[in-house]
Amino acid sequence: MKMMLCMMVVTSAFADQAIKIAFVDVNKAIQNVGAGKKAREQLEKEFNAKKQEVASEEAALKKETETFKKQSEAWTVKFRTKKQNEIQERVMKFQEMTGRSQAELSQKERELTSPIISRMRTIIETLAKAKAYTIVLEKNENSVLYSLPQDDLTTDVITEFDKQN
Repeated sequence: MKMMLCMMVVTSAFADQAIKIAFVDVNKAIQNVGAGKKAREQLEKEFNAKKQEVASEEAALKKETETFKKQSEAWTVKFRTKKQNEIQERVMKFQEMTGRSQAELSQKERELTSPIISRMRTIIETLAKAKAYTIVLEKNENSVLYSLPQDDLTTDVITEFDKQN
């Protein structure tokens, strides 16, 4: 619905001019330019390190929980309660660590891709002007449902981005 309204506004704004629309799959472009590949490699390294840290803590927590289940019947109520509280506290810290790790990775991804996207926008603008496009849309699963292949600037953006590097 928003897309149709946007197109109606654009159509009326350019009623006396020919409208030429292109699109760019920015995610595909980021993943295919050299800088994007380097960023992805760096993110994967950090992700794997965080994943290993989380898996290690998860295994330790699981082991502690199993020990608690096996041995808690022999413990005094006071000691059992103390151990149970320690495990619950450790579970909460684990959940915090997991959430913090995800937030850190998301932040790192933004830091790495932001300059790439900024440079791509400049390239997209230059290409659009050179090819006389009135509008360039970002292609994703919710926006561009169909277009002619010649209106896809993604490959041109990737080529120009890597050429400028």
